[in-house]
Amino acid sequence: MHAHLARRWHSGPVLESEIRIVYVEDDERLAKLTTQYLTSHRIDVTLVTRGDQAVTEVLRVRPDVVLLDLMLPGTDGVEVCRQLRQKSDVPVIMVTARTEEADRVIGLEGGADDYVAKPFQSRELVARIRAQARRGRGETGPKAERLELGSLVIDAATMTVAVEGKPVTLTSNEFALLHALAQRAGRVLAREQLLQMLHGTADEAFDRSIDVVVSRVRQKIEPDPRNPRILKTIRGVGYMLTPGEK
Repeated sequence: MHAHLARRWHSGPVLESEIRIVYVEDDERLAKLTTQYLTSHRIDVTLVTRGDQAVTEVLRVRPDVVLLDLMLPGTDGVEVCRQLRQKSDVPVIMVTARTEEADRVIGLEGGADDYVAKPFQSRELVARIRAQARRGRGETGPKAERLELGSLVIDAATMTVAVEGKPVTLTSNEFALLHALAQRAGRVLAREQLLQMLHGTADEAFDRSIDVVVSRVRQKIEPDPRNPRILKTIRGVGYMLTPGEK
């Protein structure tokens, strides 16, 4: 293992418009190839090779996105993500070594916003990083607006949420899902629609990723997440946001 666990890679001077990421990966060959490709697409990369160094480096660099491998020495990716979520709402893309649904769900339940499976397509990875960076910067979605549904207040200008006047911390993915539902309050949105809004594709319509994000949002906005009265499941169809029953 190298003495310097965090390194920066550049292909020239860093431009202000560049996306900055922290890439946590212990496979040196994969990390080098991926970093070279990302750097060639104006993505500034700080590489960390151990999980137990990741949180400190993310808080130091303050990146737009964290690209986080699931299997890491020191601390695994799920635990790193959980620790990050206690300190930051930076978008996290989890990298899994297998394509099994369980791995993806574990990553999402840990607080990740998206995932890619190895071996991944470089273009797809860049697209996902850019999408999460735009979402994290508040550059996606409709024009800024303030939405109120009963005790729930969603401010798109500041990407903040409050329930009964108390602030709620959401990841960018969680906010995007809640905002999409709030804009269409009282209407049912199918999983396919929500996947399209969050990931730009509906190819994984039967994947549990949307269910996991919904579950995380409920934990934060519902008085009783097991009996939701705001974010409701419409069996066999999808989800709907309501003002809540008094």
